[in-house]
Amino acid sequence: MTVGTYKRTGLIWLWLAVIAFFIDLGTKSFVVSHFQLGESVNILPIFNFTYARNYGAAFSMLADAGGWQRWFFGVIAVSVSGLLIYWLKQQSAKQYWSNIAYALILGGALGNLYDRIIHGYVIDFLHVYWDTSHFPIFNLADTWICIGAAMLILEAIMESKNDKESSNDS
Repeated sequence: MTVGTYKRTGLIWLWLAVIAFFIDLGTKSFVVSHFQLGESVNILPIFNFTYARNYGAAFSMLADAGGWQRWFFGVIAVSVSGLLIYWLKQQSAKQYWSNIAYALILGGALGNLYDRIIHGYVIDFLHVYWDTSHFPIFNLADTWICIGAAMLILEAIMESKNDKESSNDS
């Protein structure tokens, strides 16, 4: 692939994935170096920094599976990352919305993959709650993935709406 091809495809947006990845790693490094496991610091009436380890996936799914899940989720992260890079390559650099979404998901997937490979678990620390109801503790990689997924869903909704309006105008 030539430099000109790279600039014309969504691969030009890989810089955003790299930034998301390093911000995620930096925040996790800060938490590990400044907090004891389980330590919690109140930031807002509905938000704490709480150092936790997640040996599973979202909502600690399969956390007690005996260790194989580390590699299972790692293979999924590598596969999804490869697919996202392929999609970025297939898109025009000017498809900003979906390229940003793919880059955020990629940065988040790689951030959590790094944790699984290096630590055997994912470092979590963002703890949102209301009264006695607590959302599972998460990290910035999870946030990037959710923002990217939400952007893709919104894009699909808007495209569907535009397609309906176009077909009604005919």
